[in-house]
Amino acid sequence: MEKNIPDATKNIESNIDLVQTTTHLVERIVALVYATRSKAAVYLNAETTLLYWSIGDYINSELKQKNQIQYGKQILVTLSQELTQNIGKGFSYSALTRMIKVAETFNQQNIATVSQQLSWSHLIELSSIDDQLKRTFFMQSAISHKWNVRFLRDQIDGQLFERTAISKNPETTIAEALEQWNATEQITPDLVFKNTYVLDFLNLPASYSEKDLENALISNLERFILELGNGFAFLERQKRISIDAIDYHLDLLFYHRKLKRLVAIDLKLGKFKPEHKAQMELYLRWLQKNDMQADEQKPIGLLLCSEGNTEHIELLMLEEKDIKVAQYLTELPSKEWFADKLHRAIEIAKNNTL
Repeated sequence: MEKNIPDATKNIESNIDLVQTTTHLVERIVALVYATRSKAAVYLNAETTLLYWSIGDYINSELKQKNQIQYGKQILVTLSQELTQNIGKGFSYSALTRMIKVAETFNQQNIATVSQQLSWSHLIELSSIDDQLKRTFFMQSAISHKWNVRFLRDQIDGQLFERTAISKNPETTIAEALEQWNATEQITPDLVFKNTYVLDFLNLPASYSEKDLENALISNLERFILELGNGFAFLERQKRISIDAIDYHLDLLFYHRKLKRLVAIDLKLGKFKPEHKAQMELYLRWLQKNDMQADEQKPIGLLLCSEGNTEHIELLMLEEKDIKVAQYLTELPSKEWFADKLHRAIEIAKNNTL
């Protein structure tokens, strides 16, 4: 014979069921709302971008068709006033000129794709870059690494492309690497490593040792990783490498997630010397034998030197040895300095291939 369940107990169970059901509904509805809002934001951003591009493209086409390019400024001033009066904010003279610039920079096919991934503000920044390969590099970087507009602007101002190792390569090589990155999301070491690193956040004295440099980098590890670039993870400092009862110490050991490679970093005062290459090769072979995991690629080395000597590096063909050599700067130089350094590096690379 079943026992009668008291009404109070039934009420408690009923309330528990009610709370659980309500909680479940709230969780699902909140998730649905956020998902829809996210899709709506992407859709709205894309539609706004396409609208602004269409306006810029239409204005540009009309001015060219009627041979009125020379009167463009006068026409845009009047057009801005009329559109603002009829539609509202968002159509200032500068806004219209940006629409035209973006429309001149991106064709209809490109804008349809890019508008799904980057905001209108991103495209304004990118349209300020005249060199197509450089612009493609920053566009792909912003998409792949999900850069906000401010960070993109900082990287452009900081001459990131000019400092990236791939910048001194022939245009066809750069284009192929960027195309591969876009199509497969596979990134090459030359797109990861730089030929110059700016470490102006270390506040080092005028005279410092390699140990002082290492300590300063560890103390400012977050900023150092930001300067290294996306995908780097710090593993160890003064990594002990024992060979034939002799202990060597690698300054810094990192891992790069996209490359799936250990990254050995050795710090050097002065210029690169050929014996640095032999030492790094020893470290890399030891890491490959003792630390490399089954799903990883071979370790890669980065020698950070306080002075640059590009010709030595080119002649030793270190790129084929999975060893990168870069100069580090403790103060931010002028853009002209970077441009001159890149020009000289390109000339040396051309002469060595002749």
